[in-house]
Amino acid sequence: MLLLALALLIGGVVAYANFTAVWASRGRLFTEVSKLPAAKVGLVFGTTDRVNGRENLYFRYRIDAAVRVWKSGKLETLIVSGDNRSRYYNEPEKMKQALIERGIPGARIVCDFAGLRTLDSVVRAKEIFGADSILFISQRFQNERAIYLAKANGIEAYGFNARDVETQAGWKTKIREVGARVKMWLDVNFLNTRPIHLGEKVELPE
Repeated sequence: MLLLALALLIGGVVAYANFTAVWASRGRLFTEVSKLPAAKVGLVFGTTDRVNGRENLYFRYRIDAAVRVWKSGKLETLIVSGDNRSRYYNEPEKMKQALIERGIPGARIVCDFAGLRTLDSVVRAKEIFGADSILFISQRFQNERAIYLAKANGIEAYGFNARDVETQAGWKTKIREVGARVKMWLDVNFLNTRPIHLGEKVELPE
C-alpha cells in the first residue's frame, strides 16, 4: 500500500507539473504572425545546428519562425540565447549567423552566451537585458515552459510556435520534456533556482 501511495503521489506531481505549463500559456501561444501582439523583444532559444553530423531540425525550424516574425515587423530586437561551452560549440553565434544570412540586420541581434537552460535564458532576459515583455520563439513545448517561468519572474510573455519535429528525435525530446517540467515546477516553487551566470547588465539596441 505504501508503494502504491508513493507511486500515485509521484504520478500526481508529474501530471500537475506538466499541466501547469499548459495552463500558464493558455491564450499566449501563436502560430500565425498576423495574430501576434507587437513586441519590442523576441527571444530565440538556443540549440545546435547539427547533431551527430546531421542537420538539427529544431534549429532550422526556430530560425524559420524567427525570420517569419521579424519580417512581419512586430519585433525590434532579437535575443539569441544559448550555450557557449567552447570555441567549437557556440549556439548564439550559430543562430545569429543563420539569421543574418536570412536578411535580419546583425545590429538588431543580441547574443546571450549564458542561456544554459530555459530558466537561465528567461531570467537573464529580464535581469541582464532589461526586457520585461518578451516574445519567445521555439517549439510549443519549450514556449509553454518558458511562459510559466516568465510569469513566475514577473515577465509579460507570449510565444510563437516554431514547427515541431516529428522524427524519432522529436519523440525523445517529448519524453525528456516530462521531466523538464517537473524540474521547472520544483525550481519555481521549492528550490528558488537562479541562473548559473548573471553579470553586468547589457543594453539592448535602441
